[in-house]
Amino acid sequence: MMSTYRSSEWFGKKGKMGFLYRSWMKNQGIPDDMFDGRPVIGICNTWSELTPCNAHLRDIAEAVKKGVLEAGGFPVEFPVMSLGETLLKPTAMLFRNLASMDTEESIRGNPMDGVVLLTGCDKTTPSTMMGAASVDLPTIVVPGGPMLNGHYKGEQIGSGTAVWKLTDDLKLGKITEEDYLAAESCMSRSAGHCMTMGTASTMACMVESLGMCLPGGAAIPAVDSRRKVLARMSGRRIVEMVKEDLRMSKILTREAFENAIKVNAAIGGSSNFIIHLTAIAGRIGVALPLEDFDSLGSNIPLLLNLMPSGKYLMEDFYYAGGIPVIMNELGDKMALDTITVNGKSHRENIVGNCLCHNREVISTYEIPLIAQAGIVVLKGNLALNGAVMKPSAATPSLMQHTGRAVVFENIEDYHLRVDDPDLDVDETCVMVLKHVGPVGYPGMPEVGNMVLPKKLLEKGITDMVRISDGRMSGTAYGTVILHVSPESAIGGNLALVQNGDMITLDTKNRGINVNVSDEELAIRRKNWLRPPYVTDRGYVGMYVRHVQQADKGADLDFLIGKSGDEVLRDSH
Repeated sequence: MMSTYRSSEWFGKKGKMGFLYRSWMKNQGIPDDMFDGRPVIGICNTWSELTPCNAHLRDIAEAVKKGVLEAGGFPVEFPVMSLGETLLKPTAMLFRNLASMDTEESIRGNPMDGVVLLTGCDKTTPSTMMGAASVDLPTIVVPGGPMLNGHYKGEQIGSGTAVWKLTDDLKLGKITEEDYLAAESCMSRSAGHCMTMGTASTMACMVESLGMCLPGGAAIPAVDSRRKVLARMSGRRIVEMVKEDLRMSKILTREAFENAIKVNAAIGGSSNFIIHLTAIAGRIGVALPLEDFDSLGSNIPLLLNLMPSGKYLMEDFYYAGGIPVIMNELGDKMALDTITVNGKSHRENIVGNCLCHNREVISTYEIPLIAQAGIVVLKGNLALNGAVMKPSAATPSLMQHTGRAVVFENIEDYHLRVDDPDLDVDETCVMVLKHVGPVGYPGMPEVGNMVLPKKLLEKGITDMVRISDGRMSGTAYGTVILHVSPESAIGGNLALVQNGDMITLDTKNRGINVNVSDEELAIRRKNWLRPPYVTDRGYVGMYVRHVQQADKGADLDFLIGKSGDEVLRDSH
């Protein structure tokens, strides 16, 4: 048990500095006995009305505070930059690393002994975890929870996933503009993040499988009273974690990361999981090469029947039993003896909580939805350092495919020409989108799941092979090759692909190649000019010069690792 806490370096001081640190806090009505040496708990809140998924986190914070007070702690809430995927331009991913810096320095520079991270929309989870990992205090995550299921004209619709389908239907005249507008309200009908297995839900499941939140915390709907109970119990638990000195580095072991990869495969999690988990591993100091996501996850069966890989939604997942059921089904494939934030192992946590209540939603390991799911890592002359694909969202007949490249040089070129009736494209072609990687866009947006040309949609075509150095939303689907590294903007071979080149996707042998000789590629490279950076100033100027490639997690190179929690000098 800890006897003297980190916060005593502020509130326990004698003389001028102790006076300064305590006195100004007292203007909030804080009594003397709150400075008696009890654990100070920072509540890191990503609340923002510009992040709709996180707009309810003020209420969640109040529940956490009650729990901290009940356990004898001193709760202090603080804000950090919030990242809303739905509104923030050009992409929330551009600012993930900035938000991690905000989180890291807010924690390190202030008198806190433990931290509760309030998260929701997808980038708020990895950004705060990355920042917290670089300080490495006792930390617990409270996910904000998914929205209630969407309902539209008698059918369930899922956030994000329904957008892609309804947009195609509108293009084809199957629905009216009035229908389209009505569906907006039907899809997003309560507080919370996407209720599909988009990246936000994936991140919540990642947190639970890593052992960083209380058991069962990933799937509880945002508006369910049990979400507040989870928050309150997390507030109680973080005080005990401080006393036990149970830091993030004791939980985020190599085995914990392996568990997360396997669970992600079993739930059909977002491909964005790769880039975020890799970045978190880089901060905490665990080696996690891209190939691990394939070798550890690609032989894991898909167990969860949830959009976009299935038909149900997160509310159904919670009622069926949630992550504890998934972990129980995976059984000895998992390292169940790894410790979690409640001080117990996963094995202990799932005892009594692993009964499946709906086999339509969660299948058994023996009779899965798909025998092999996970993430496939592809390499070849189009992706020397790797690219990724999500088989559970792809069309099986396209997993082995050779087709003619139809190239879009950037996102503006794509928008300008994709629906041109004269575009030379058919369903056997491979759509290629350049300059949407970390440096090229900048920020690596979710545009990889390019909407198909209108003239092919009118023929009834629903999928094509698509390749880019960008990402796609976890709510999306299709035979989409993503995260091509090195990216086109820094001279990766994707930059050299021309219209008419034949491209081969060989999922079985993990290959992605343009059928052009090395000699021809060398000639093309001599004529290639690196595009100028979008800006030379500010955060974005720093980002494009220091961001690592997708296979390394797209963190900034100078942020890898951690500086710890020590601050040697006082402020006055």
